Formats: sequence, C-alpha cells, structure tokens
Amino acid sequence: MKLDKIIDKVKHELNVLKGDETKDKTFSSEHTFSDEAAASEAFKQSVEKLFNVNAWSNLPGLNSQFQLFDSTGQPKSAEEPLIGDYIRIDLPGPTPENWVRVINRQTDGTMAEFTVMPSTDPMEKGELVQGETEHFFREEARSTFRVEQHGNRIVALEIGQNERINNQDSEAGNRAIANTVIAEVGWAFFQKLQWKKLTEYLVHL
Repeated sequence: MKLDKIIDKVKHELNVLKGDETKDKTFSSEHTFSDEAAASEAFKQSVEKLFNVNAWSNLPGLNSQFQLFDSTGQPKSAEEPLIGDYIRIDLPGPTPENWVRVINRQTDGTMAEFTVMPSTDPMEKGELVQGETEHFFREEARSTFRVEQHGNRIVALEIGQNERINNQDSEAGNRAIANTVIAEVGWAFFQKLQWKKLTEYLVHL
C-alpha cells in the first residue's frame, strides 16, 4: 500500500473515532444444496430463523442477547418483528443496553429481510432521555438482515451502512465515552464474530 493511501486510511480511522465519518460493512455466508428443491425447503427454515429474533440469543459461544419488543415497549415472545417494533441488544460484558427499531421489512418467494436503526429506549419516557439514542452508533446507521435463495444456494447477509459512533451532542447523552470504547474496541473485534455466526446459522452451517 502506498504511503498516501496509508495516511488517508489513518485519517479516516481518526475521523471515525471522533464520530465525524461513517463506515459500511457487510458480512455474509452461503450454503449450496444438492438441488433447487432442497434449497427451497431450507430457505423456508432460513426465513423462520431470520424472523425469530429472540432465538438469536441461543447461538453457541460468545454471543449477544437479543430481545424483541413491540412498538409500546412490551416484550414479544414468539412473534415476528414488525415495522415499529424494537430489539434490545445486550453485548457480552458490562456494557450499556443498545436499542434498535425496525423500520423496514420485505419478503417474497426468494428473499426476506428487515432493517433496523439505532433508537431510544422505548421504556424511558422522561424528558432527560428524550432524543438520546441508546446505541453506540448514531441514528443514521442502518443494519439489514437478509436471506436469499439463488437456485440451489442460500445466502445470508448482515449489511451495515452509515455506521457513525454516537459520541457527540445530546444524542449520546452520558454514553459518549462508553460508546467510543464499545464501537472502536469491543465491537470492532466482536462484530465479525457475531454477524458471521448469525449468517452461518441462517444458512444452516
């Protein structure tokens, strides 16, 4: 890598650390089946796994805890995520809760997905927390969880877009330092492990 590219990369990382720039990341897994019929049956199971968010907590090894809530902040057990629902994500270790809200959901014969964005805690109603994003990324970030069937292959993806550290202004509340540490130290290491584990689970590997 040329020196000027190295310098540009370092500058970008410094700006990311300050919350001035964003990152996009995609993680994926795929599984090839013996024929299209077998893949179609497996795809149905993939869709079930995709929308059973609470079961994501049961993945083996070091893993986050996922809990689905409805639009009023009440826990949901076996239901699928709907637009307006919330998901609470508890990372391993002593870190703050992180909340996202479901903003899109699509399904057809060969694709299913839903998209979330960082959000407030739906159970916090006080004036002091209004406008505070309870997540280590700012509210412009998007994460899309998707499964696709292509003939005899199934592909699962986690697509992260506009990931900007939530460490500026009132949106960060009193979490600015914690969010920086989580995003740049803990999550930078753990993200690949978590989403690769999830995408492999969704394609039955």
